[in-house]
Amino acid sequence: MLANTYPEKITDAFVHVFGKNPSFAVRAPGRINLIGEHTDYNNGFVLPAAIDKAIYLAIAPRTDRLCKLYAVDLDDAYEFSVDKLEKSPKSWANYLIGIISELAGDGHLVGNGFEVAFGGDVPNGAGLSSSAAVESGMGFGLSHLFDWKVNRLELALAAQRTEHNFAGVKCGIMDMFASIHGKAGSVIRLDCRDLSYEYFPFDLTHYKIVLSNSGVKHTLADSSYNTRRQECEQGVEVLKSFYPGIESLRDVSPVQVETHRADLPDNVYRRCRYVTGEIERVLAACEDLDKGDLAAFGQKMYATHDGLSKDYEVSCEELDFLVDFARQLPTEEVLGSRLMGGGFGGCTISIVKVEAIDRFIKAMESAYFGRYQRKLATYVVTITNGVEIAV
Repeated sequence: MLANTYPEKITDAFVHVFGKNPSFAVRAPGRINLIGEHTDYNNGFVLPAAIDKAIYLAIAPRTDRLCKLYAVDLDDAYEFSVDKLEKSPKSWANYLIGIISELAGDGHLVGNGFEVAFGGDVPNGAGLSSSAAVESGMGFGLSHLFDWKVNRLELALAAQRTEHNFAGVKCGIMDMFASIHGKAGSVIRLDCRDLSYEYFPFDLTHYKIVLSNSGVKHTLADSSYNTRRQECEQGVEVLKSFYPGIESLRDVSPVQVETHRADLPDNVYRRCRYVTGEIERVLAACEDLDKGDLAAFGQKMYATHDGLSKDYEVSCEELDFLVDFARQLPTEEVLGSRLMGGGFGGCTISIVKVEAIDRFIKAMESAYFGRYQRKLATYVVTITNGVEIAV
């Protein structure tokens, strides 16, 4: 394989492994979330965007019922029959098998087998949702290959069910929705209750988005993520006795949480305080974008991090260090920073002035290495379109 960039690397790998050219390739982006964390499974709002870090899939049909998968970055292969869609002992394969199974449940049956080589530059464990990109890309590719014409919302829902049923992660829909519905130059305000959405302009003429990867690995399938969901549900059950009409924390105001603080266990109170405040913060942040006030938007990112760290308790020492360090830098150069994703590791996301990016990266890398003797990986990302045929 001579190519050094995607998608050429994936296409070359496909030719090398399968001995023929693919029919086409798909680009499925990773995602960032600017604000609105852990609100999705509480029926709140989120504000994600697709980015130029992506998973690429090269695909071609077969004439039999066999499916052959090749994970380029892992140099690993797996094959199965479309007549036997079962979980694989290889965890990476389950994201692809799962989306096939979920789409089949929607009536989209694979007529014959196929071959897929995939890989990309979405860093694993960085909170950029590489698994959602794999699922979204595979589903989009199959729809194109078999002319199913699956609409984007149906595809996102199938990808979410894949996470639930094949990966064991009871995630919300934000990750796959952003990967599928992304629009260059815009963020998506998604209402996770009814899945309505609206695009808001995110003008990055003078600023860029910088991700700083702590290198701390997190696994969303662990008990902490599911515990947070349970605590939120517990809060809803308590508050229902006072407000019978509520169904989720989306229906609760921060004032109502404060009113019934004594009725809630302390940990449940703090989870509810964070979520209800964050839902309101997303709406206020969208008003900032409409006004073109990125400075006000950035301050809300810091407020989100503080809530995630102190009330929701999904941060870690390294992420707190990175955000606190960014907060000490000149405000005209760094507008805001926070942890991004489920927490317990992964990346921080910061809005940094273009002329200050090199200084920012060097300062962050130096401080992080000085504190933890660990290299800090950084990525400057651009907001792009969602899943599409790669060109």
